Amino acid sequence: MRYEPTRDSVRKHQTPDWYHDAKFGIFIHWGPFSVPAYAPRGHGDIQEIIANEGYQSFFRNIPYSEWYINSIRIQGSPASQHHQRTYGRNAPYANFAAEFKRTSAAWQPEPWADLFQDAGARYVVVVTKHMDGFLMWPSATPNYAHAGHRMDRDVVGELTDAVRAAGMRMGVYYSSALDQSYTTSAMKDVVGLLSEGGPIDERYAAYQLAHWRELIDRYHPSVLWGDIAYPPRTNLLELFAHFYNQVPDGVVNDRWGQLPLWLHRFMRTPPGRALFNAFAGRILQAGSSGNAPVAHCDFRTPEFTTMSEIRREKWETCRGMGSGFGYNSEERDEDHIQLPDLIRLLVDIVSKNGNLLLNVGPMADGTIPPVQARLLRGVGEWLRTNGEAIYGTRPWDRAEGTTTSGVGVRFTRNAETGTVYVFFMDGISAEPVTIRDMRIAGTASARDVATNQPVALQEKGEHLTLHLPGPAHDATVTAIAIEQAP
Repeated sequence: MRYEPTRDSVRKHQTPDWYHDAKFGIFIHWGPFSVPAYAPRGHGDIQEIIANEGYQSFFRNIPYSEWYINSIRIQGSPASQHHQRTYGRNAPYANFAAEFKRTSAAWQPEPWADLFQDAGARYVVVVTKHMDGFLMWPSATPNYAHAGHRMDRDVVGELTDAVRAAGMRMGVYYSSALDQSYTTSAMKDVVGLLSEGGPIDERYAAYQLAHWRELIDRYHPSVLWGDIAYPPRTNLLELFAHFYNQVPDGVVNDRWGQLPLWLHRFMRTPPGRALFNAFAGRILQAGSSGNAPVAHCDFRTPEFTTMSEIRREKWETCRGMGSGFGYNSEERDEDHIQLPDLIRLLVDIVSKNGNLLLNVGPMADGTIPPVQARLLRGVGEWLRTNGEAIYGTRPWDRAEGTTTSGVGVRFTRNAETGTVYVFFMDGISAEPVTIRDMRIAGTASARDVATNQPVALQEKGEHLTLHLPGPAHDATVTAIAIEQAP
């Protein structure tokens, strides 16, 4: 169909099957912020900071190195102190752009694509511009505040070609409303985040729209991943209609909140600031799963958090393997998620109608840190033997269960065959394992997904017992397929 720039028209777009089926994607945060590669450690991820220290600490101690340009503007913050010690009190952030271009000159996209394919990812989303305003492609619409504030080589295009050659889909992230290459003040509260992190004039609105259209027309991405908000003075639905007409099976996320000009002005008054900070603080404390409603989206985007139950609307958790997204030289291996927990996280998300967009934060020269590469290969190894129970599935009647011994259980279902997949979220013994409150209709058989060995089933009242073959299953997550007889 042909989409028109109206709410009724773009809302006819349905989230495509490829995105439902994919389950696992890779996020990439790489840019000039990878040169200082600094954010404070020890405060936990953003959800922990907000819960334990409040949202004002969130801005001072954010563990996101990609926020470095804002963090060094907050007087007395750990990043500000680090910057003064390392680069000097008045060293401008813009200096990192030239150094990043020099340091990244030898980067090649194919090793990244090979690693992501080996990890079992089905799509990739790359940051094309973050809040520092640096463009990761040689745009025909250059930054009008800083000459040369872009890559001379086409990183986005080269990576797109490599990713597609490896059989994955490609998406683009772009920071629309936040662009601190045009501002001088720091974002220190929620109003700053939503209204003062970038220009709201007509020139900037046209500038960022030109970038979005260029990304769509040049690269035909499968995912448009906007962040935080969208500036006023532009009809957002025109952008969505243009995208869907160019890429009918593309998807857009939910971070396109567009505040009217009067609200921007009101928020910047003392009473407006106090009122809106109180209101928006509650949303922030709920995690990004509490993103404000938008005119249209194909999926929701909780950040460093997940959903507690099956959601009808499609969603995607984005998170780093550590506490942030960009490379942070302060982080240690033990600050990263452990492989068993990462696999459990993926299974839990998929059981509730979600995808996992797992971030890599390359070093300035393009090297993916060894701890991150090891985790990706570990996930890929598990998916090679258990991916049948992940890819192409949908939620079952419920997401969670337990065994009589207290081991957590998750469920998925193959929509075409009706096969139900049972995941044991911890090691289980070779003795009979009983799942509470689970019954099967009719005659069914079962098998271990990884080994294809048969598993005997026995119903006992309201519970289902599985007689697993061989020695104790100490795999991170064991998947069992329960198939109905034809």
